[in-house]
Amino acid sequence: MTTGPVPILMYHAVAHAPARATRALSVAPGAFAEQMALLGERGFTPVSCARLADAWRGGRALPPRPVVITFDDGYEGVHRHALPVLAHHGFAATLFAATGWLRDGPYEAPGALDLMLHWDQVRELSDTGVEIGGHSHTHPQLDQLSDARLWFEVARCRELLTAGLGRPPVSFAYPYGYSSRRVRRVVRSAGFGVSLAVGNALAARGQGPYALRRVTVRRTTGIEEFERLVSGRALGRDFARDRALTKGYALVRRSRQLSRLPRQVLRKVT
Repeated sequence: MTTGPVPILMYHAVAHAPARATRALSVAPGAFAEQMALLGERGFTPVSCARLADAWRGGRALPPRPVVITFDDGYEGVHRHALPVLAHHGFAATLFAATGWLRDGPYEAPGALDLMLHWDQVRELSDTGVEIGGHSHTHPQLDQLSDARLWFEVARCRELLTAGLGRPPVSFAYPYGYSSRRVRRVVRSAGFGVSLAVGNALAARGQGPYALRRVTVRRTTGIEEFERLVSGRALGRDFARDRALTKGYALVRRSRQLSRLPRQVLRKVT
């Protein structure tokens, strides 16, 4: 059984001309095809998020050089552009769907940033072997929500995926990568067996099943940088600026959260 670090790649949109809001975290179809070809050439074996979690819990062994390919949100280009490439290589992947953003559903919610998958495409992805995981219902910052709203976002997502696909999802990814002990507890209580953050580091068993880290793939990620990402080389250098920005924004978000607390509670916290 592979117990060492495993790269979990985080993609979003795959598109020639993505919306402005998704452009930075999108990849061009040609770049995605080149990256998948490199994985094959270097002997990586993509596995689903659920399989990685099962292996690290003591289930079936992982293949040599495992890698996890994930897509957040549920953009239509995953079906249009990524699925044929994955099928060509026989690669497993995991899609994390924000159920309220999917098209043609009875509970469609506003806020989608680009053209989203419709439910028939999600079912087709599932039928071809792509694992479908949860990504909340309307894609909020979960750690900023009230207890009731947090439970709704996580449980409603799982309920709709179960009804739409005929089986409950195993995996979950936190919108924006944000979580807290409270959020992780709710995700676990709702029935998810594993969940992913960001962190821009390789995933390791010691991180725990509800805080596995991922590596961001962007539109600006060249093939040489991509090879460094999947091999775990120079991650500190490539994402040093990201980590600094994340820490700074975390302080801002913490301040906003405290400012919304009642005064008597604020005195206890501070």
